[in-house]
Amino acid sequence: MSSAPVTSTDARWLVGLLQAGDSFYPTGGYAHSFGLEGLIELGVVHDRATLRAFFLLSALPTLRQAELPLAAHAYAALDPNAPAWDRVAELCILAHALKSPRELRAATENIGRQRAELATRLHSHPLANQYLARAAAAGWPFSAAVSAALEGRVLGAPRDAVLAGIIYSTLSATLAAAIKLLRLGQNAGQTLLTEMLGHAPDLISTATTIPPAEIGWFNPWLDIASARHETANSRMFIS
Repeated sequence: MSSAPVTSTDARWLVGLLQAGDSFYPTGGYAHSFGLEGLIELGVVHDRATLRAFFLLSALPTLRQAELPLAAHAYAALDPNAPAWDRVAELCILAHALKSPRELRAATENIGRQRAELATRLHSHPLANQYLARAAAAGWPFSAAVSAALEGRVLGAPRDAVLAGIIYSTLSATLAAAIKLLRLGQNAGQTLLTEMLGHAPDLISTATTIPPAEIGWFNPWLDIASARHETANSRMFIS
């Protein structure tokens, strides 16, 4: 069976998503472990097996129940032909409220702001310009998930491709932090990343069925570790 050819339009948004998901892209994501360093300090995560458990019990459910549904609804609300700005505002506020520890709220705020500003600076799209103007005027909190949806709309990328990009960038960034914090080699890291990326189709399929009122994932395990990380004597990552 032959596959459909990639058109020049497809290539434009595809390379845009690859750029946005690269560690070279200046969103500051490389400076965060998103709570993982706190769990390692507590001894909860200490090797490949416990790191795998962290992905399965925390990272994947958070993507499925919170980050991906937020991005999917934001993508719908950010229709360039008829943006639903009231819904965008609600999603920004919800995304901020879902982060209990201060460090995690600050992380999504900073990364979200950087992504939104880069979408405007690099592509000069009216939708991105409007989003930044409205966010500044109304004081909306920034969200990494909402800004990723904005990037996707600016690039002309399909919704599910945007969600797949969020999955990859989230998991790869967390794994990059883990390799710096644990005795974990590159090959072991890549096999674990491949396994986790294999969940992407199911994550997207489920996430796109979750209504706004059911978005959220509560994990006191991670929240406590993140809160303690803020006052740790030493730390490698901001969160």
